[in-house]
Amino acid sequence: MPCSRSTAPNRQLRYQKGKNDPLDAESAARAVLSGEATALPKAGTGSVEMIRHLKVARDTAVKGRTQAMQTLKAIIVISPPVLREQLDRLTGKMALIRHLAALRPGPLTSTTASAKTALRAIARRWLALDEEITGHDAHLEALTAARAPELMQAHGMGAGTAAEMLLLVGDNPERIRSEAAFAKLCGVCPIPASSGKINRHRLNRGGNRQANAALYRVVITRMRGHRPTLDYMQRRAAEGKSKLEIIRCLKRYVAREIFGYLCGAPKPANTSSTGAA
Repeated sequence: MPCSRSTAPNRQLRYQKGKNDPLDAESAARAVLSGEATALPKAGTGSVEMIRHLKVARDTAVKGRTQAMQTLKAIIVISPPVLREQLDRLTGKMALIRHLAALRPGPLTSTTASAKTALRAIARRWLALDEEITGHDAHLEALTAARAPELMQAHGMGAGTAAEMLLLVGDNPERIRSEAAFAKLCGVCPIPASSGKINRHRLNRGGNRQANAALYRVVITRMRGHRPTLDYMQRRAAEGKSKLEIIRCLKRYVAREIFGYLCGAPKPANTSSTGAA
């Protein structure tokens, strides 16, 4: 027992030291200076960098709006019973928000007045953030449509997905040498997980997780009403593939399709052909 107590802090110290160890950054810098590293960095001088700025502003606004809604619900729960009963009669999120934003608390002489003051302030903050998000969405849609019009027209591709893919490739997509490299950046390249006579692949936990999540949303959308995708799912299910394995293969196909739109000639994936490994 004394040994286990002494080794646990040591393991934690080694983990913390490795987490903050600057050797990796130093090795990367030395590789660049010596010419061993040949990868090109993102340019950051075009419309993709503009999309990045707006995306950051939108994401923070979305977080603030979510936090405002959670705070509103928490205050309503602990508000005086009379006020809580009045608010319970309202149906619909927007109806509740607009009602709270129009409250007139009057002088702060009771807990009801203070609750109304807090609810009105947070509701108006929510409306302001919602208006800000709408403006960011309009700008992002215009920029992504101008930069990748073919991608925006593909089935299941929205402005958010297109923005994530553009942020991944940057203003100089030629730096990505192949669609396999693009798939690895997205975290959808298959990883062998065979054992004995079983030949299979597993999900990849690496890569850009935001881009991976965007690919997942595209796949889920296509699984609901895209006929080639539905036919592919039925065929792979007959071969014994699980739903997670089919989704993994579909994400790989979508990554190949997006690479064609952004880094080469548009070549939509044909999911009716042999499945990806």
